[in-house]
Amino acid sequence: MPAAVESAVGRLRSLKYVNDEVFARDWALARAQGTGYGPRRIDQELRSKGISQSLIRDTLRETFDQVDEAGRARRLLAKRFAGAALKESKTRNRAVAFLQRRGYSSKVIFDLLGYSIEED
Repeated sequence: MPAAVESAVGRLRSLKYVNDEVFARDWALARAQGTGYGPRRIDQELRSKGISQSLIRDTLRETFDQVDEAGRARRLLAKRFAGAALKESKTRNRAVAFLQRRGYSSKVIFDLLGYSIEED
């Protein structure tokens, strides 16, 4: 039985069906563009799928060169909090938590919402 498994895996690799690099690139781009996830969330998902950290780092660099992270976060906020006053503390805190769960960095979130390090 192990010989059959080895043969099958070898065949899949030769057909490029089993390729971590291609999988990671496709997954990251789909998650960034389709769901609006940020680099931290995608990093976590790829790690849970067993992708190496060096491949994840390269993949995220390539992906977010193609995707405007701040622009994507802005669109997500506009959609999720349409009509809400983001100047109100409670709403702004909800917006921060929303973007953090989506995997955006503190820098992007704080720049977008106009926080300074001294605030809150």
